[in-house]
Amino acid sequence: MKFFIDTANLKEIQEAYELGVLDGVTTNPSLMAKEGIKGKNNIFKHYANICEIVKDGDVSAEVIATTYEEMIKEGEELADLHENIVVKVPMIKDGIRAIKYFYDKDIRTNCTLVFSAGQALLAAKAGASYVSPFVGRLDDVSTDGLQLIEQIVDIYSNYDFDTEVLAASVRHPMHLIKCAELGADVVTCPLSVITSLLNHPLTDSGLAKFLSDYKKSQE
Repeated sequence: MKFFIDTANLKEIQEAYELGVLDGVTTNPSLMAKEGIKGKNNIFKHYANICEIVKDGDVSAEVIATTYEEMIKEGEELADLHENIVVKVPMIKDGIRAIKYFYDKDIRTNCTLVFSAGQALLAAKAGASYVSPFVGRLDDVSTDGLQLIEQIVDIYSNYDFDTEVLAASVRHPMHLIKCAELGADVVTCPLSVITSLLNHPLTDSGLAKFLSDYKKSQE
């Protein structure tokens, strides 16, 4: 499973890279705004800075446009920023058309805001590189987000689609572990969710005992 972090914070991206487990980054307009990144030129420069940190990993950069022509224009500009940019396209009718266009132009895409197996099937048929079902947001409306991950993985397996399942809106460690069990190709989440996997009380108590025994042996 690939670990992406869902952020536009360069410090967090650098920390994840130095930890040695970072495979990529996903961003969106909300995350850019959270970091105070405003204006097209500044946003594009920020994407380039993220790519420099991630190095060989994919960086999803989201189009703001919602019409076919504008998505094509913006997506091509984003793809030109760096070879690791994956153009993030919303799950709407014009978005599916744009994904097919990008596929024919060898521009990789991430279809975002996916909330059903049918939407995921359309994205794969159009040639999306990644599809992003939102686990946590489905949970918010009393729907099983993890069940959707299972459905999509099964469907893609049935037909050998190349599209990777990128589990998004992953909010806690059990989301991540369950997505791994279900066979999601990628999980994207805050860095805190990944680092929480380090924690276990038996690890803490075991290390404390080892250190205590070592100290006694030196007396």
